[in-house]
Amino acid sequence: MRVLLSTYGSRGDVQPLVALAVRLRALGAEVRMCAPPDEEFAELLDRAGVPLVPMGPPVRPMMHGATPPSADDLHRRRLDLVAAQFDTVAAAAEGCDVLVAAGLAQVAARSVTEKLGIRYVYVSYQPTTLPSPHHPPHPRPGWPLPPDSAGNRELWDLDAQGIDELFDVPLNTHRASIGLPPVDGIRDHVFTGRPWLAADPVLAPWPEPADLDVVQTGAWILPDERPLPVEVETFLNAGAPPVYVGFGSMRAPEDIARVAVEAVRAQGRRVLVFRGWAGLAVTGDRGDCLAVGEVDLRTLFGRVAAVVHHGGAGTTTAAALAGTPQVVVPQMVDQPYWAARVAGLGIGTAHDGPTPTVESLSAALGSALAPGTRARARAVAGAIRTDGATLAAKLLADGADGADGAGRADGTDRARPPVSA
Repeated sequence: MRVLLSTYGSRGDVQPLVALAVRLRALGAEVRMCAPPDEEFAELLDRAGVPLVPMGPPVRPMMHGATPPSADDLHRRRLDLVAAQFDTVAAAAEGCDVLVAAGLAQVAARSVTEKLGIRYVYVSYQPTTLPSPHHPPHPRPGWPLPPDSAGNRELWDLDAQGIDELFDVPLNTHRASIGLPPVDGIRDHVFTGRPWLAADPVLAPWPEPADLDVVQTGAWILPDERPLPVEVETFLNAGAPPVYVGFGSMRAPEDIARVAVEAVRAQGRRVLVFRGWAGLAVTGDRGDCLAVGEVDLRTLFGRVAAVVHHGGAGTTTAAALAGTPQVVVPQMVDQPYWAARVAGLGIGTAHDGPTPTVESLSAALGSALAPGTRARARAVAGAIRTDGATLAAKLLADGADGADGAGRADGTDRARPPVSA
């Protein structure tokens, strides 16, 4: 079996697909991946033995330029990505049996599979990007949705209309150029009637009833056997467990490193600051702080007192698996959802708003460090599944996909294997 994986975004978009690639290779599949050409993604795929097919411009400079991209900039980049998918993804998919597309930018991926007559699966890493009567859609840059006074179904209808306005002309122009009929309802065309949800059913359950026949596999977690860096081990062994602070690939709140260090110190704790794409740093040398680069989060999180982070799906899942209390400071998109889930499960706290003060973050951290929160975090950790990527790989090997209900992208029916979620 030959599989093409495709995504465009930050590490949170790329790493779960790498986890799937590793499991597919273990089953004997030949795998390649379309992803942004950022150096760290190339290194990640190289370690996994998966060929990278570069697609689009690097993501890190776009997210961390001198100023955030404007709505017009984002619109132009979306249109450029549609064209890139028709060229790059189509070429990479030649000879493949199935294409797995993940994330919100995969507008043209299904059109490629239609032209080639291969299977297609769409994947989301969180429930809230999939249409449901149980939650509203995320506002999108450039055309915010109206307040939530309308019903969720009405808001999702507006969301679909907005996507059609953005992509109708570029998508259908490209489709016509390769002999495909126009698409009405682009969002639902991309998602299919049976998308996959690569999120843990305890942390992020798919609420029923719903219009979509969602296949929830569990989160796709990439094993990492690298030891922690020597400087990190030395710091961990030099005192009580510290508090981890990191905002991953996000453009972090202004002055967040100083605010976080002071908030952690107010709780009598040492602090590990993850530099991330924002380049967070600690100032002053009191011996109770350490700034670190890329590390295996699952290993590290098992040795810290709490995790303060932005609420990305991967970081939330890693902290939950470690049984370590969390403080989520959500910034955008799905992050408020993960913050609410952490608070609702009792495994941590959700900070009120994206820009903490020393006082507000210290208060949230104090709640997270309470003994009852740690006990609850450890209890929930035992219920989280770690075989999501393995299950997804087996489903692909068995011929399951998501297009047209249980059918192929060309409409041919296939039996649906049972999925335990």
